[in-house]
Amino acid sequence: MPRFIYHRNVFFFFNTSTCLLLIAPILMAPTSASMCTPLRTLNNSLSYRRRYMKHYFPINYTVRVHHEEIFKLSNISKMCLDEDGVDELVLQRLWFQVNQGVLKKIIQVLPKRHPSRSYTAELERRFKDAEGVFVLSHPAEVFYQELPETIQDIWDRLTEEPERMVDTSWGYAFPKSLLDNLCHTMYCLFHECFSNTEDQQDCDECAVSG
Repeated sequence: MPRFIYHRNVFFFFNTSTCLLLIAPILMAPTSASMCTPLRTLNNSLSYRRRYMKHYFPINYTVRVHHEEIFKLSNISKMCLDEDGVDELVLQRLWFQVNQGVLKKIIQVLPKRHPSRSYTAELERRFKDAEGVFVLSHPAEVFYQELPETIQDIWDRLTEEPERMVDTSWGYAFPKSLLDNLCHTMYCLFHECFSNTEDQQDCDECAVSG
């Protein structure tokens, strides 16, 4: 049976083109030009993450997150190697799901008067703006296909009720590290929006080995 994802009154599925197993950046379909404006706006805000996610937190402070929310460039390469059908649209959609949870968890640990709370809330708003454009920039029928099994399993764990998850499903990460991961994977998965910046090196690292 196909498994679908329900999000904002739309059932989503993903294209199942195969990742190219070469020592080269993951092949990406052209990113919609409309995506670049909200992603660059988000990126501008993320440039202040050291101040708000490191300097304003106690030394060695960590946030409890799903293991899947510690989402790095190496995760992207591994998923492409492990299973056919993992393409750029699958990974972009997973990126939104992962980092939606990351931002919520950071906000949840911040007291209302913490100096980083309003900053993180603004990041979340800009992130949601980018997600909305992402959904609208694809034809509706693009989102009605079965997910690769590995990605579906990750998605299921991300959306599982916390009280139903075993302790080994959780990990701990520094707030700044979580936002660093958000940034680096964004530069990779939406590389056309950042191809003329110094962050292009993150695209070069976003590779799979054959």
